[in-house]
Order: sequence, then structure tokens, then C-alpha cells
Amino acid sequence: MPVPPAARFEERPAGVFDIVGKRNWFFAFSLLVTVPGLIFILLTPLTGSKEGLKFTIDYTGGTRWVIRFADPNVTPAQVKDVLTAQGLADSTVLQTSKGFLEIKTSAPIGLAPQAPSPTPVPTLTPAPSGSAAASGSAAPSSSAAAASPSASARPSPSASPTATPSASPSPSPSPSLAAVGSTQIPTQGKLGEVAKALQARFGPIAQQDSLTTVGPVVSSDLITQALVLILVGSLGILGWITFRFRDVKFGVTALVALVHDVIVVVGIFALLGTFFGVEIDALFVTAMLTVIGFSVHDTIVVFDRIRENKARHAGEPFADIVNHSILQTFGRSITTSFTVVLTLLALLLFGGSATSYFVLALLIGIISGTYSSIFNAAPLLVVWQEREDRRRGRTRVRAVGRATS
Repeated sequence: MPVPPAARFEERPAGVFDIVGKRNWFFAFSLLVTVPGLIFILLTPLTGSKEGLKFTIDYTGGTRWVIRFADPNVTPAQVKDVLTAQGLADSTVLQTSKGFLEIKTSAPIGLAPQAPSPTPVPTLTPAPSGSAAASGSAAPSSSAAAASPSASARPSPSASPTATPSASPSPSPSPSLAAVGSTQIPTQGKLGEVAKALQARFGPIAQQDSLTTVGPVVSSDLITQALVLILVGSLGILGWITFRFRDVKFGVTALVALVHDVIVVVGIFALLGTFFGVEIDALFVTAMLTVIGFSVHDTIVVFDRIRENKARHAGEPFADIVNHSILQTFGRSITTSFTVVLTLLALLLFGGSATSYFVLALLIGIISGTYSSIFNAAPLLVVWQEREDRRRGRTRVRAVGRATS
């Protein structure tokens, strides 16, 4: 049976919400949001990350060491002085929450010893007792010396100087890590020297919150992987939507909305990095891929309804079809996004600090993705279609003119 024709869109009360007709206002708002962020994004390479985006050592390489001294009065400036004396003038020291100090260097600080340490040798090779045992008559006296505390406490003057460490129990920490409370502070390599200098100046380190070292090769690989992931994901989305809707206009406008969301999120983080020192870590790429997926999902919902209405209401103006399709899916899009936003707000307010910026990126991206799907992608489709219609009209007029002349 043939499907009865639906009522015209202008006869319905829903038609009074003319989103497509006011599209220039929504485009202007998008420009107002994206242009400042885009400027600060471009400032990042121009200023060497002094302005714009700030990156953690995941992307730049280096060492990040977060510690807290037993003395709460130690200031970042004082720690910076010690680091400069240790040859780390390019380091930065920031005061974080709960009295912790964050030490960052642009070059990785080594944990491995710079030269073989002679101190472990006497402990591992008890040469005096072994040589004495070789004579046969000295073995009992060696056992007696081990049994007598006074023998180890008062070595004879004729004894070898290297015998003293092996004869007495050593209270020193392991060569690589020293236990301080519930943490382990490095004692070897350049970082061990820095830790020793800091504790000599300010007293013991009460707690070590984190210690991360990333080499330049690892950070370079991470940047490459992030760019490849976003590029491949975007091209895959463009190809799939074009194939799914059999029209390149749908794929390109969805990609434009996607780029809009990426610029909004990255631009806001560029502003936060410039004015508040917020840094982008490895989780940021995960957040961006999630935002891309959510944005495209919301856009496809609107596009699918446009395709259905275009078949049902053939002959009506394309702008009316798109506007009605947006209104039909508006409630669903807002409800879905609102529930996600509530969850992300709870995580942002009550979750841990380790994932706070990851959640913030998701929150910004979800809001931007909902906006771009409703107010950017579908209206852009109308702009493109109307431009094609005008071009076809001009072509027909020229063809008729040539035929009549």
C-alpha cells in the first residue's frame, strides 16, 4: 500500500523553531568560540610552548619528580637554587596541593650510577677472612671474631682498612633506593646526587608522590602516534559517512563539525595552559578520540533522520526538511548529552586529580559535539545544498538562453 503523504512542515507547530533560518547566528557563535582558541593553538609552536598548549613530559621528554619535605616551609625558589647549583638551571619547580613540590626538567635525569661504586666491593668479597682461612690456623679465630661484638667494634690497627665495612653490619640503604617513610628516594645517578643535595639543604624528604622519566625517542613516538590516530580516525569517519549516505556532502559536513569540536577542546586547553599552566598528558589523546566518536554519533542521528524525511517529503524545500529533522532529534540529543554531562561533572568534582583534566576534556567535547551536531553540521548541509541548487539553476538558465538564441 502506498504511504499516505505527510502534512507539510509549515502546517505543524514544531516549524516555528527555525534553527536553519537562524544558522548564521550559530555559525557566528562557533567562530567566537573557536577563533581565540585557534590563535593560542598557533602560538604554541611560535613561542616554543611558552604560550598556548603546555605539554607534560609524555610529549616533551624529561623528568617529573613530585616530593614533599618534612619541613613545610621549603619554597620552590629555594629548591630551584639547589637545582641550579647541580647543573639543572632549566628545571622548573611548582608548588602543588598538600605541600608537594613538582620538579620538572627538559632533559631526563639519569637514575643509573655514573661510575662503578667501590663501596659494595668489601661487602660482597670478604677477602680478609677468606685469606685467613686459607692458612688453616686462622679459621677458629675468624669464627670467634664473628661471635664477639667487641671484636667487630674494635678492629685491630694491623687489620686492613677494607675489613671494617665487612666486619660490622651496615645500616646504609641499598645502592639504588633509600627508604624514607613509605617512599623510596633515588640515591644513584644524577638524580641521587640531586636528592642528596636537597636533603642536605632542607632536611629529609618526607614523601615521594611520583617519579617519571621519559626519553626523547619515546615522547617523539607518542606525538606521532597521537597525530596518526586522530588523522586515521577522521579519514575513516569521512569515508564511512560518505558511503553510508551515498553523498559526499554528509561526510564533509560531519568532518567539519568534528574539526570544530577538536578546535574547541584543544583551544580551551591552550587558553588554560597559557593562563593557568594546565598541561596536556597522554590521556588527552584518549579524550579527543572519545569526543570525535561522540560527535560523529550525534551527527549521524540527525543525518539519518534527514535522509528519512527527504524520502518521505520529496518536493519540499530542503531547508524545511533539515529543520524538521533537527527538531525531531533535538530532545533525544539533549537528553543523551545531559546524562553524560551529569556523570562527567560528578567525576570532575569528586574524582581523583589524576584524571581531572581527562574528564574536563571529555566534558568540553561532549557539550561542543552536541552543539555542532545540531547547530553546525545540519545547517552546513543546507548551505551546501542551496549553493548546488543555485548553480544548477544558473546552468539551466544559460542552457535555455543558448537554446532560444
